[in-house]
Amino acid sequence: MEADYVIVGAGSAGCAMAYRLSEAGKSVIVIEHGGSDAGPFIQMPAALSYPMNMARYDWGLKSEPEPHLGGRVLATPRGKVIGGSSSINGMVYVRGHARDFDHWAESGAAGWGYADVLPYFKRMETWHGGEPDQGWRGHDGPVHITRGPRTNPLTRAFVEAGHQAGYPLTEDYNGRQQEGFGPMEATIWRGRRWSAAKAYLRPALRRDNCTLVNGLARRVVIEEGRARGVELTRRGRTEVIRARAEVILAASSLNSPKLLMLSGIGPAAHLAEHGIEVLADRPGVGANLQDHLEMYIQMKATKPVSLFRYWNLWGKGLLGAQWLLTSKGLAASNQFESAGFIRSRAGVEYPDIQYHFMPLAVRYDGQAAAGGHGFQAHVGPMRSASRGSVTLRSSDPADAPVIRFNYMSTEQDWEDFRACIRLTREIFAQDAFAPFRGEEILPGAAAQSDEALDAQIREHVESAYHPCGTCRMGARDDAHAVVDPECRVIGVEGLRLADSSIFPRITNGNLNGPSMMTGEKAADHILGRAPLAAENAEPWIHPDWREAQR
Repeated sequence: MEADYVIVGAGSAGCAMAYRLSEAGKSVIVIEHGGSDAGPFIQMPAALSYPMNMARYDWGLKSEPEPHLGGRVLATPRGKVIGGSSSINGMVYVRGHARDFDHWAESGAAGWGYADVLPYFKRMETWHGGEPDQGWRGHDGPVHITRGPRTNPLTRAFVEAGHQAGYPLTEDYNGRQQEGFGPMEATIWRGRRWSAAKAYLRPALRRDNCTLVNGLARRVVIEEGRARGVELTRRGRTEVIRARAEVILAASSLNSPKLLMLSGIGPAAHLAEHGIEVLADRPGVGANLQDHLEMYIQMKATKPVSLFRYWNLWGKGLLGAQWLLTSKGLAASNQFESAGFIRSRAGVEYPDIQYHFMPLAVRYDGQAAAGGHGFQAHVGPMRSASRGSVTLRSSDPADAPVIRFNYMSTEQDWEDFRACIRLTREIFAQDAFAPFRGEEILPGAAAQSDEALDAQIREHVESAYHPCGTCRMGARDDAHAVVDPECRVIGVEGLRLADSSIFPRITNGNLNGPSMMTGEKAADHILGRAPLAAENAEPWIHPDWREAQR
């Protein structure tokens, strides 16, 4: 088998590239280890806690014991299914802040500033927000973006409480103004998850020039300094799929660096440890690992207004049946319907704290909090200085990589997380929550001192499942960059990499949106097209950010 382009990974970026390359008339083969995304656990938005905990859909990766979190091992779900992690995530859609992308450009990723990426966000979207968007949003792209109905009184109270606490409101955090409280957006359309598989891959596969192959990629085949194909295991046999033009890796920030290293591209000493011939000594492969940590600030509710009434076999069955018959009802929402983006302190130019609000006290693994009715805000700092790594466990492609996040390794991390908790408590203390506010479940009212909060953080923080940065994009003469601004792997011809691993720094919010945008923009670079014209839209920055926290 051979094609013009061989893409490894049918995730958020890989699906976008398969769509755009095949649309341009190029032949494309997409290699994906996972299987079909059919079935209600993936397609039903309210069932989001199931697929990320199912071996059928998830790679089952885990971190090494985290030294600053008491040796805890954290789950790190990654989608092993068509659509990748866009098929098992929480469906929250956040572009990131304009300044995130300006920082990328300043870090050596020339042509990836906000003015450069905004046209690609617009190209990929069909926005159903309802408000006039003044040119910030897209209206005819493959990715449908919607908002939940926000009928639960707790969901409305969260935004009102944020405003009462002195923060601005924002009609569209993905438009001109991210900072503030307002409606959350999701990749949901007509009551079903709208993953990258639905938006991009399925339409691409309807073309004669796009093919999906199920198998485990083992390494990139490199001959005389040029990538010529991908070796994979399929149906128990090892074979090579050849690329006439280029090989493109889009296997996630955890598996893309692993594949590079298995192929002889990475830190020379580390490759030598595993008996792998060094073809390109790139010390940045697997370095610069970043993620968002979050904690659930959980409260009991004094009235039976939360979703807990459905948190039983009968209630779930009722909502599931309604959804199966009509694609409507509570099961047609991910229940993240209100959002907040705030700054932790004066002197921070743009938001560094994100809120996901949920009218239920429940964990990602589906375990409801003790105490029945309740509500929670997922909160965490957006731009931790901590950096981790992805390295090889062995030279066997079937072995999971070694993932060390090194969470909470700086004093600033602890200061920022304490601020997150205290600012959230202040929001929950506002009058808007007075009719519903019971006692605090987590971290608990007794945890007030820095030491007590640190103990709760150490025990209860979880990954927000946003790993990125492990194959950083930068200038070609940057020794620690892995790809250049056209997504070409430095040191090897005919090989590109485009997924969240190329992010120089993590973006402000959930990563599915920026990952799809990366695939969109990379496709133009691969095709040799001039990038879409830059747009000089000026984002809103709080005028008093230097002196005021809000």
